[in-house]
Amino acid sequence: MRLSGWGWRHGARDAWALRGVDLVIEPGERVLLLGASGAGKSTLLHALAGLTGPDAAITGEQEGALLVDGEPADRRRGDIGLVSQDPETQLVMARSGDDVAFGLENRALPRADIWPRVHAALDGVGFPYGIARSTAALSGGEKQRLVIAGALAMDPRLLLLDEPTANLDPVGARLVRDVVADLVATSEATLVLVEHRVADVIGLVDRVVVLEPGGGVIADGAPDAVFAAHGADLAERGVWVPGHAPRPSGSAAAGPPRCPPTSPLIEAVGVVAREPDPIGPRTGAPATVLDGVDTAVRAGAATALTGVNGSGKSTLLMLLAGLTAPHGGTVEPRGALADVDRRPLVRWPARRLARHLGTVFQHAEDQFVTGSVRDELAFAPTRTGLGERETAAWVEELLERLRLTGLADVHPATLSGGEKRRLSVATALSSGPAHAPDVLLLDEPTFGQDTRTWSELVSLLADLRSEGRAIVMATHDTLLLDRFTDVELRVGDRRVTPASTIEGEATR
Repeated sequence: MRLSGWGWRHGARDAWALRGVDLVIEPGERVLLLGASGAGKSTLLHALAGLTGPDAAITGEQEGALLVDGEPADRRRGDIGLVSQDPETQLVMARSGDDVAFGLENRALPRADIWPRVHAALDGVGFPYGIARSTAALSGGEKQRLVIAGALAMDPRLLLLDEPTANLDPVGARLVRDVVADLVATSEATLVLVEHRVADVIGLVDRVVVLEPGGGVIADGAPDAVFAAHGADLAERGVWVPGHAPRPSGSAAAGPPRCPPTSPLIEAVGVVAREPDPIGPRTGAPATVLDGVDTAVRAGAATALTGVNGSGKSTLLMLLAGLTAPHGGTVEPRGALADVDRRPLVRWPARRLARHLGTVFQHAEDQFVTGSVRDELAFAPTRTGLGERETAAWVEELLERLRLTGLADVHPATLSGGEKRRLSVATALSSGPAHAPDVLLLDEPTFGQDTRTWSELVSLLADLRSEGRAIVMATHDTLLLDRFTDVELRVGDRRVTPASTIEGEATR
């Protein structure tokens, strides 16, 4: 790969995502791309995959040259495997095995060669189901494994991975890293990897390239040399540098509350949840995801739902949010919420539910309803009657703290994965501390964040916790568990159990 003075500006954007990029990557190299959130890392991967340009999937303005094996990247797509941040954008078939086979069939491989490679790829990433599994029934992490399997089955000469383990549990993430390590060790494949948690992947790469938002390459070399020469400066810019873990400020810096919270706001009693109906004819009864779950969400506490991919974390989060009806049992309001409405949460009117429970979905795009970042942040406070001046002031503060100011007039759908996640969390906070929901329920709230935005998100959530709000998070973020979580509930084997018990309180 050779880039000379290369730059890219997305359609309808004034600012360049990248500009003046000079970079050469030789065959067989293993390169880690670093940079702050929004630095253009995903954009560069898409360009290397041949997805940018006038006739490609992503439109915009390009300058300079970008060549793969001496040709424009779009002519080399058959040799390139790409795993993007959002697995939803790469799933094309209703059955898991067919999805992995899709690329191989497009390359016209003999049928006898396709299915052994499909099975090997699925086994390699630890996919827990057979080839007939409906892709619609998969969790976010399971979809990520499936997409990775599809890329690996192609046996690509160039493998582009955009935060491939961000949605995976620790065991699954380690398995995928081992598979990638084996691929680059036993083949001539070139690897270009984007990953925020550098310490987890440093053994996979032999070179680090750091990008400047709107600019080019600001550091390039062996990992030890780059971190020794630029580590402090990169950490200041928000790059996840080993040994420079972020520390949230404000009330979050003090750690969990000294007194364990005791007042429940939501209680799940005997909850049963089953998988959604598959696409097409039903082949059997839907599997049970959660069975007889009893748990509570307490005021003034940050509760983390942890567990392996597919264990039911997101399912439980949606049940606690009142957005999904359980197949058995109930999810009841308690305390201050019961004073509002004593009916089960799933029977609350939508406006009342939105006022008292704020939800951030696993896929950020599912909750955007306006045409710009600024309008998105102003939508909730305007609907709840917050004054125009107060709304504008809080929107500006959120834009500044979460580094979205330069994107205020941009359509939410065009943001990077990390930017979408910040905006989705910000919308749940956009009514301001005094008017925030009683309970915030967030699915992977820190996905795709650099160290600065990670700290700001945690600080904003901690401020709400200190005011007695309940925070519930489905997460694989071990740093979030260590630095912010009060209560950890492990989801698995259709049950929910406390990580440990201290004086009767389920806590970490």
